[in-house]
Amino acid sequence: MHSEIDNKYVIFKLNKEYYGVPINQVISIERMQKFTRIPNGPHYVKGVINLRGEVIPIIDLRDKLNMEIKEVDNNSRIIIVSNEDIVAGLIVDSSSEVLEISRENVDKPPNTAENDYMEYIYGIGKSDEKLIILLDLSRILEY
Repeated sequence: MHSEIDNKYVIFKLNKEYYGVPINQVISIERMQKFTRIPNGPHYVKGVINLRGEVIPIIDLRDKLNMEIKEVDNNSRIIIVSNEDIVAGLIVDSSSEVLEISRENVDKPPNTAENDYMEYIYGIGKSDEKLIILLDLSRILEY
């Protein structure tokens, strides 16, 4: 028994590509805000924010996926996600929409070794003319 929500993804952009995370793992989408740096954290953890009384680590998703770092701008967003009791914010270039992608439109990622971040991808979704890289949050949020 699968609910409708299983096929819905929050879509965002990184480096002109579309990425998606399951909507049931997204708590909120926030505008960029000041964060407090934390010493000795992994390089991709930019700091923490206080969001409605909860301290949340902020991950630069470009950095985590070994992409070129980009300055945040007015389009940048923090997508607050949750996976197995871990809550974190992902800095993305821009957030676009919620899409429904049926299971038959999700392919396994190609088995190429050239991408450093293949381990973080669980599938490639097809919607209209867009290809959407679906991220595995359990892998992204492990330290």
